[in-house]
Amino acid sequence: MQILTMTFDEKWEQVLQCNGNYDGMFYTAVKTTKIYCRPSCRSRKPKKENVEFYDTREEAKDAGFRACKRCQPDAPFSPQLTLVSTVFDYFHKHYNERIKLQDIADHAGVSMYYLERFFKKETRKTLNEMLEIIRIDKAASLLKSTDKTNLEICYEAGFQSPSNFYKSFRKVKGFTPSDYRKRFQETTIQ
Repeated sequence: MQILTMTFDEKWEQVLQCNGNYDGMFYTAVKTTKIYCRPSCRSRKPKKENVEFYDTREEAKDAGFRACKRCQPDAPFSPQLTLVSTVFDYFHKHYNERIKLQDIADHAGVSMYYLERFFKKETRKTLNEMLEIIRIDKAASLLKSTDKTNLEICYEAGFQSPSNFYKSFRKVKGFTPSDYRKRFQETTIQ
């Protein structure tokens, strides 16, 4: 399995959302309880400063953590999860480029028709929908952590046009990029 290239804050955001799409791609370990979980675990969320992330279950175990009894991260995954993980990894490494379906299929080692059907079945999202979500998450992270303009973030996140960026951002996050940044700044001040 390939290592997912995400920042701490991006992983933390997926944990807060209990996003099952990232299960098996990284694990959340809580220093105070010495337990590790899947990103989709519905247990009460720990304080951010008490969290560490590991790419594999083995790394979490070697660091002295035990498996959560609620989400059971030690339960085996299907081999198909490796394919989904490969696609996610490709998206996270190339989100800011123009991506063609054939490029993803070639990277995953399957036909593009199989990849499209399989990915939709496993994630309940199309490849384009998932890529859009990843780009929006990257943009949201940049809005929170930088002073870059919305236009700079639009292109850095991989969008080809500002109008598509604004429309997609509002659809996924429920706010315009400017409103999202303002709301984040207001919550951090309080």
